[in-house]
Amino acid sequence: MGDPPNVVRALWSTRMSNVMSLLAQGLADLGFIGGAEVDRCGNLNTSYIGDRAQPQVKLPGSGGGADIAILSRRWVTLMSHERRRLVERVSYVTSPGHGDGTPGWRRRHGLLGGGPAAIVTTLAVMRFPPEGGEAMLASVHPGHTVEEVKAETAWDLRVSETCGETEPPSALELEQIRRLDPEGFWTGARE
Repeated sequence: MGDPPNVVRALWSTRMSNVMSLLAQGLADLGFIGGAEVDRCGNLNTSYIGDRAQPQVKLPGSGGGADIAILSRRWVTLMSHERRRLVERVSYVTSPGHGDGTPGWRRRHGLLGGGPAAIVTTLAVMRFPPEGGEAMLASVHPGHTVEEVKAETAWDLRVSETCGETEPPSALELEQIRRLDPEGFWTGARE
């Protein structure tokens, strides 16, 4: 991630050891992690798909994702919303979420951070109870439906009583996001 295209005009650039130090000190309020698979309890797989001895797909591994998952105060999983990615149970736990979903699972296993707070996909936002547990559909992005989200989720996704349409970013939020991406590489063309 430290290659020139990622650091040109960056607001801050530092060594990975400094980032890990901030995590270890409990100074990372919110982490972001992507992956190949995520399950109902927020466990994330970036290692392999299928049987460990003969994997169907070999993935790059943690790359610091496990550190973010274990040490940040909370984290968000970002991924495309596809049934093959939102699975009942991940093939391998690279970055632990809320384990088996029982309240207090992270604390019982000595994990310092608060665990996943949300899964944000191309279709929806799923949130976790503060004490851990199972993801619940919190909002659906404009142009999509609850039925579509459930059809592309491999577990019986529960829907929050307050589930509605995902709110677009405010003008101020959008301004700040675009300030960090002035050429629109991540945020796309300007309107």
